[in-house]
Amino acid sequence: GAANALANPTRLLKSLPGALYEMGVAVVVALTFAPNLIADVQRLRAARRLRGRPDRGVRGLLQVGLPVLEGALERSVSLAAAMDARGYGRTARVPAAVRRTTAALTLTGLLGVCAGTYGLLTAAGGTYGVPVLLIGVAAALAGLWLGGRRTVRTRYRPDRWDARAWLVTASGAAVAALLFLAAARDPAALHPGVVPLVAPSLPLWPAAAVLVGLLPAFVTPAPEPAAARAPAPAPAPATKPAKEPS
Repeated sequence: GAANALANPTRLLKSLPGALYEMGVAVVVALTFAPNLIADVQRLRAARRLRGRPDRGVRGLLQVGLPVLEGALERSVSLAAAMDARGYGRTARVPAAVRRTTAALTLTGLLGVCAGTYGLLTAAGGTYGVPVLLIGVAAALAGLWLGGRRTVRTRYRPDRWDARAWLVTASGAAVAALLFLAAARDPAALHPGVVPLVAPSLPLWPAAAVLVGLLPAFVTPAPEPAAARAPAPAPAPATKPAKEPS
């Protein structure tokens, strides 16, 4: 809920790497069409109620669902034509060796992330979990970087990555790293016992680590009000006074 309230999904999708371009387009289309489908269902049900026809049950569902699906298909065809006219789906010519290297790096990175995560979650894999996870993340990032070379696209008004963005990112990474270190050094502090049932003590170091996550509340700028973002109305043209009749 906090991430949904503070983050902008549109700006997040704009920041996707080129290799995930098709996924971003699919998510944008889904986010755009879902409200339209809900609005169509509500409009058709209201129209059926005004005409005295049932809008519930299997019969009502079929008679409402078919127009909704028909409208969704019409919008899909129109959207596909518009995207095709604007050049969506174009890919650059990439050598076969680069494509094979991209696939190998991406697959190796995903396997490394899975193996490293499994190692971190088990007691026996504490020695190899972190190195394997880091190697997997590096391989996956390299695969995404190479995969972005086949996507030909431009960015409209790209977001600037300034010092405030680095501080917000570093605060989240610091909380995760400090809590992981605290769980490794003193696991009993974060997992108090329940037999016998006693009030758990507040570990000072993990609590202070969690407070680092409050840094974005002080370093991020406040959002501009809607009135400030709206363009100022153009001044009305000056008119000459009418001459009085003689």
